[in-house]
Amino acid sequence: TKEIFENKIMESAKAVAEEFEKKQIVKEYRHLLKSLKGNLDKADRKHIRLAFEMAAEAHQGMRRKSGEPYILHPLAVAKIVAGEIGLGPTAVIAALLHDVVEDTELTLEDIQREFGKPIAQIVDGLTKIKGVFDVSSGAQAENFRKVLVAMAEDVRVILIKIADRLHNMRTLDSMSRPKQMKIASETTYLYAPLAHRLGLYNIKGELEDLSLKFMQPDIYRDIAKKLAESKTKRTKYINEFVKPIKEVLNESGMKVEAYGRPKSISSIYNKMVKKGVRFEEVYDLFAIRIIVDAPPEIEKQECWKIYSFITDFYKPNPDRLRDWISTPKSTGYEALHITVMGPEGKWVEVQIRSKRMDEIAERGFAAHWKYKEGNIQESHIDDWLNKIRDMLNSPSTNALELVSDFKLNLFADEIYVFSPKGDSRLMPNKSTALDFAFEIHTALGLQCIGAKVNHRLVPLSHPLKNGDQVEIITSTKQKPHEDWLNFVVTAKARARIKDAFKEEKRKIAEQGKILLDKKLKHLEVILTNENLNVLMKEFMVNNITDLYYHIGLKTINLEDLDKAKILGGKFMFAKEKPATIHVIDFEQEVKQILAKNAEITIFGNELGAKVEYTLAKCCNPIPGDDVFGYVTATEGLKIHTTKCPNAIRLLGNQAHRVIATKWSKNHEVAFLTRLKIRGIDEVGVMSKITEVISGEMKMNIRSISIDTMDGIFEGDFMVYVNDTLQLEQVIQKLLALNGIQNVERIEKTATN
Repeated sequence: TKEIFENKIMESAKAVAEEFEKKQIVKEYRHLLKSLKGNLDKADRKHIRLAFEMAAEAHQGMRRKSGEPYILHPLAVAKIVAGEIGLGPTAVIAALLHDVVEDTELTLEDIQREFGKPIAQIVDGLTKIKGVFDVSSGAQAENFRKVLVAMAEDVRVILIKIADRLHNMRTLDSMSRPKQMKIASETTYLYAPLAHRLGLYNIKGELEDLSLKFMQPDIYRDIAKKLAESKTKRTKYINEFVKPIKEVLNESGMKVEAYGRPKSISSIYNKMVKKGVRFEEVYDLFAIRIIVDAPPEIEKQECWKIYSFITDFYKPNPDRLRDWISTPKSTGYEALHITVMGPEGKWVEVQIRSKRMDEIAERGFAAHWKYKEGNIQESHIDDWLNKIRDMLNSPSTNALELVSDFKLNLFADEIYVFSPKGDSRLMPNKSTALDFAFEIHTALGLQCIGAKVNHRLVPLSHPLKNGDQVEIITSTKQKPHEDWLNFVVTAKARARIKDAFKEEKRKIAEQGKILLDKKLKHLEVILTNENLNVLMKEFMVNNITDLYYHIGLKTINLEDLDKAKILGGKFMFAKEKPATIHVIDFEQEVKQILAKNAEITIFGNELGAKVEYTLAKCCNPIPGDDVFGYVTATEGLKIHTTKCPNAIRLLGNQAHRVIATKWSKNHEVAFLTRLKIRGIDEVGVMSKITEVISGEMKMNIRSISIDTMDGIFEGDFMVYVNDTLQLEQVIQKLLALNGIQNVERIEKTATN
């Protein structure tokens, strides 16, 4: 019958699909073995095979959002770990098993029995940090501590986690739009900086590119398209630039590779935003790398020889020389970066490295272990991990400050600072003399009263520069001051200052408790929780510690307790309990909003009945912008654009307060937007502009500000628009006018 025939076809199709998937899994497993480049003994190969089989069996029947078998994910992560990061069999086995404890019946005991304690510890670390940035979690900053603990114990945990995030980003298309935004923001907020700090520059660039692809798809596609269109022209230019250099280097007997590499899409976009230019105006769309094959003992002089040859052909920009050979970055990165004037009057960045330096630049921390023979990059990376351990050992329990301090030092550029004896310390850029004191020793920082920088007396807040020599001046009478927190930049200094304040407060509070106990005994009053609550209400303090602290400081006068009422022949405080304060569980409120409003419509009836909203002034969204809602603690719901400078922080670190939003089709409201117009200052140009805006487009102009110089005008036009479509139309019409060079929307307006 027809039904039987169709069933047979379905069974046959299913069998074919299953066979195809089996072949695909086996193929990916073989690719994994190849990515280890054959550096496997029989025992390693056996353990990897066992890990693969255990993972495949444990994940059997499980599928990803894309519909593919789940086992392809741990295989892909293991391949990134081996091929792109360069870790060995131990990390590969852990990567294959990284999800089994959380998602399947396998236990850590099973893993330890089969593979030993080191691999079980890595898998345990990965399991503990899984989901620490889950949107349902309101304690993201607290959970972030788990990430740092795992990294301090074994950095391979974080390297595998970065590989896991990279594969998730590569396969993010199957996720919903809100999920894409959340994951992309987390990636930009934490994972890309971590990859950068661990020296994984290629992975860092790809993570940022993929984040831009999902957060601002139109911008990503536009830049990618323009890069593709200019590829032929770019390749021709690179070949023309490199040809004379390669010829002279080959004649000198050097073994070199020379090639051009385009900058990442995200770095190009950041440059466009930072400098306020269009794609066509970004001059350094690519960098040229010259890699010399030289033994370690002469690689530095070989790199400087190449520098000399290049500057024989092209004039260098002295302000753009970066010597990371003499003073490597704390990631271990070593190279010479120079910018020279190339053909056609274009500035070109050239990166000069040895093969060893290039491997460290490509694989970061993993390559660092390959060359650990007392090299400088080893000590810097280990120093950084030791600083993380130091941060974690601090008594400070404020996890939000921990995240802030960590990220501050994650992003910071670095400078070398020297002690009076010539010992060097690598510090974040803009570190102060006080930061340097704490870097040397906590006691030195706590007693610091000043410093001599290059033999000149300076205050504690003096910002240090690369190459400064610093002598710290101390006094045993010095104590930390609260204003120190306003200028120190290192996490260590901030933590030690706060610890000192807490210790001082604890000592004063202990004295206050003794004074209160003594006074209450004199009044024959029992120290109960009820009486303490009455005291806290009476003296308007938030907790018992603050009560004791203010008593110790004498800002609370214990003589006021003599006014207590006499009840039953004994001194007792009034029995009426303080009014109960109902504290709203803010996170629970957000969860309820999320549950009821999977996708709230801005300006729709359903929104207005539930929560207040305002348009964020930091980005001034208008209808048509890609937006999200952020529930603030005091101002209700605020609407931000995904391009907002605060978007990454809010989406990446405060995701539990974010609500998916969209615009309703309402064009009755006009929104104030700032247009920056630049062009040739000629007679009638203002009349043409206002005719387009007010005449053709029927848009109201609130204000105009014009500045002219040397025949060029630049104007700020505050106009009211209905949505992004109308805005784009007016921009295109203005650009079509003779003499208009550039029109752009400035999202942060000068006035409101």
